[in-house]
Amino acid sequence: MINIKVFGTTPPCARCKELTKRAAKVAKFDAMSAEGDKYCIMMTPTLVINDKVVSIGKVPSEDDIEKLIKKEIVNG
Repeated sequence: MINIKVFGTTPPCARCKELTKRAAKVAKFDAMSAEGDKYCIMMTPTLVINDKVVSIGKVPSEDDIEKLIKKEIVNG
């Protein structure tokens, strides 16, 4: 498993925005793929952090996503 983190500035510069866009594009998986089967995806969207399903069937706010990431870092 490869974890991808994009570090940039706030507000993001043009290069930071482009890297974030490209990383997000590569990080997406189809729910009906072998990778989706690995996590028994039954509803979309599903968010997986560090190989753990952390959100199913909803779009968490940016704050909630940040909290989920921090929780995973602490509890990893």
